[in-house]
Amino acid sequence: MSKGKLQKFADLERYPNVFQYPFSVLQEHDFPLRGRWHSDYFRNDRPIVLELGCGKGEYTVGLARLFPEKNFIGVDIKGARLWTGATEALNEGISNVAFLRANIEMIDHFFRAGEVEEIWLTFSDPQMKNPRKRLTSTFFMERYRRFLINAGRIHLKTDSNFLFTYTRLMAAKNCLPVDICTENLYGDSAKGLLNVGEGETDVSPQLLTIQTYYESQWLERGLNIRYMRFRLPHSATLEEPDVEIPIDDYRSYKRTKRSGKETSK
Repeated sequence: MSKGKLQKFADLERYPNVFQYPFSVLQEHDFPLRGRWHSDYFRNDRPIVLELGCGKGEYTVGLARLFPEKNFIGVDIKGARLWTGATEALNEGISNVAFLRANIEMIDHFFRAGEVEEIWLTFSDPQMKNPRKRLTSTFFMERYRRFLINAGRIHLKTDSNFLFTYTRLMAAKNCLPVDICTENLYGDSAKGLLNVGEGETDVSPQLLTIQTYYESQWLERGLNIRYMRFRLPHSATLEEPDVEIPIDDYRSYKRTKRSGKETSK
């Protein structure tokens, strides 16, 4: 392990806006803020929004800057990544943001029913070989239901046509209400062509100002950024779509094809 990483891990241990609870810790201790995020950490009753798989936390911090009337929590298992966003938030004195280092598979252990109002999934790994690992799979949707308010919003922002298509089919299969669905977020927003559900507002122009490092690289390469916002009601059993979907033909910036297969479910 590099000296830089060791220093980052040491910093995270003392950062007041970072909570580190891997599975091994949860086996022995319950998470103390579960059901108490509002009262014991944020000390307000504003809506809580999660970003799952937040990486360096640049999107979490960006959202916190733009929407001070909400509370944001970035979740990732990689501590060296979280350090960037956590450090930036501390240096700027941003008080409506926190970071949780944990396995997303255990996410329902950190929040009680109705404690979270929205979820952001930004450039998640599409997990083309394993449907259960996709953050928009019914496996994860069932977990989100345990702490997300009824019909709470889920935002998906991705460069992956595979993950976007899979999520769209999953939502259709389970009749989940879709507010917005576009294969070209920036292009359609500029042209006023977003497919917005009845009674819903368009994407806030502020949201288009937040871009992760890799997102900016993909945009420079001319790749479309796909965006979908849907709701997750608590009723009805969820089912997986049984459809073959074309595999993405690239990995990410300056990387090769993600898989040798042509299609996957």
